[in-house]
Amino acid sequence: MLELRSLPTDCAARRSDSVCATCGARAFSVCSSLGVDDLAGLDAIAERVSLKSGEALIRQGEPAVHLFNITSGSVRVYKLLPDGRRQITGFLFAGDFVGLATGQDYAFSAEAIEDATLCRFRKADYRALIRERPALETALLERATHELAAAQNQMLLLGRKTAQERIASFLLDLPERDPIRPTEAGHIRVPMTRAEMADYLGLTIETVSRGLTKLKTAGVIRLLSLNEMLVDRPERLRAIAEGEA
Repeated sequence: MLELRSLPTDCAARRSDSVCATCGARAFSVCSSLGVDDLAGLDAIAERVSLKSGEALIRQGEPAVHLFNITSGSVRVYKLLPDGRRQITGFLFAGDFVGLATGQDYAFSAEAIEDATLCRFRKADYRALIRERPALETALLERATHELAAAQNQMLLLGRKTAQERIASFLLDLPERDPIRPTEAGHIRVPMTRAEMADYLGLTIETVSRGLTKLKTAGVIRLLSLNEMLVDRPERLRAIAEGEA
């Protein structure tokens, strides 16, 4: 269940200056297109939402009445086939926008991978705000273009790359997706499980595990824990991802 939490006293005192102005995810979000004055309008229509790991944000087939901006944590986006099989289509992090459904219902589901916070907007209120602030509409168009390019890359990943190339490409891309939590060079946070990686890459869990072990044995990566890796040979990892190894 979604949990709406009241703002702490000190945050409430700052609300007149717009909580959005102090949001750490602002620089990586569509909100970055707005000036401080315009942020107050956005803040006025936002609800703060907290999710625990595994809780649903969006369910496939439900009425698409809200839009969401992730401000911390991470979310998996997936579709369910009629026979119950799951295909993860993306992982979202702070700054990502979700819920821009073109129809009346959500065409996908979204769940928190780890504890997450989000801003929730009623679609009607957000569209009204866009009409008043063209900069926000431009930012959303740019985000939609970016998502289209990401979808094309995913088609290439699943359609043409080998299992090892898919795993290497995924590891190279992951740090850039979570800019609000920067890490040291070569350090990779992996909040998703091996099963989730497999669903996203169109592989089995066994293939993902073998692929990671192969990279470890070759000295390309070190597995610090289930959720952390260190890339010792980035050039080699990139060569594998590009099919040159």
